[in-house]
Amino acid sequence: MRISSKSMLGVAAAGMLAGSLWAAMPADAKTINIRIASGHPPTVVYAGLMKNYFEPELKKAVESKTSHKINFIEGYSGSIVKVFDTFEGVQNGVVDIGGFCYCFEASKLPMHAFQIMLPFGTMDPVQSVAIAADVYGQFPRLAKRFQRFNQTLLAIIGDGGYNLGTQFAWKKVSDLKGRKILGAGLNLNWLRQAGIGIIPVTDGLPGWYQKLKTGVAEGGIMFPSAWGPVFKLHEVGKFYTSIGFGSITWHGLTVNNRYWASLPPEVKPIFQEVADRYEIQTGVFNKAGYKKDMNWLRKNITVSDLPADVRLSWAKGLKHWPQQHANELEKKGFPAKRILNATLDAAEKVGYKWPVRYTVK
Repeated sequence: MRISSKSMLGVAAAGMLAGSLWAAMPADAKTINIRIASGHPPTVVYAGLMKNYFEPELKKAVESKTSHKINFIEGYSGSIVKVFDTFEGVQNGVVDIGGFCYCFEASKLPMHAFQIMLPFGTMDPVQSVAIAADVYGQFPRLAKRFQRFNQTLLAIIGDGGYNLGTQFAWKKVSDLKGRKILGAGLNLNWLRQAGIGIIPVTDGLPGWYQKLKTGVAEGGIMFPSAWGPVFKLHEVGKFYTSIGFGSITWHGLTVNNRYWASLPPEVKPIFQEVADRYEIQTGVFNKAGYKKDMNWLRKNITVSDLPADVRLSWAKGLKHWPQQHANELEKKGFPAKRILNATLDAAEKVGYKWPVRYTVK
């Protein structure tokens, strides 16, 4: 059968149109599913920012700059991984991205809690994040450490300033002797190494309420948001003392390496750019919330301010501990002395003045 030239032209035109439409639709366009999780609920600042900042900002950026779509599968409040096993959950690929505290990984990430090792640091979370970022920049091995556990560090995460909540009133440091105090492990040394004589109790924040309610603990080192409206610890601990232990950047947002390698190459820089902004926001949001949360506590329970001379005396009582802890870490092959000195210097660069200028040689 003979086909007319007009028909031939029509077929050619249709083919060209189909070809141009095909060329406009990348062959690798796809929906990217992201399993994102934390053992903490979104009422905790960093987890809330994962859900309400990182997720929408990443979706918006990827979908506006590429042909890909983003779909999140959420696992907050321990619904997929608990606070103690988020790190392993990312490592094993149970989740793709996880947010967690280094405090639960003391054996695997012993050097990453370096700000904890210098108590009475800045209470400004924005400064805390900047200080930590400076130190991570000087010591790339801190970020590279995560590669041993099949994951990549996307962002470091700052916390609000730590104080002390209790079930009892106290005026002198000696009043804490023999009391059962909760902490996240290493920060209990702020009391223990000062020779106060506390009984340390360690647990993840979701378990604190029950421990205080049942008498397993009588107080805890915690930032005001958790002691107040978030975890309502004020219901079982009617006293809160503003001490100024410091704002600590010792959480991380990590991504599983196999998942990271599977992402389209044009998407990875967008992930990192949004993670960088998320990192900054953890400081900004915690700083904005601190005053509000302290005011809330003052209206609902008894809040006291530790006298400056008592705080100074407490800091002096801890001046030996950074050196002692650094010595222990150095024996394990970590450059603890250099990292702690870099942290001291970085704090001063952002304008912080230490009550006691620790010496680490």
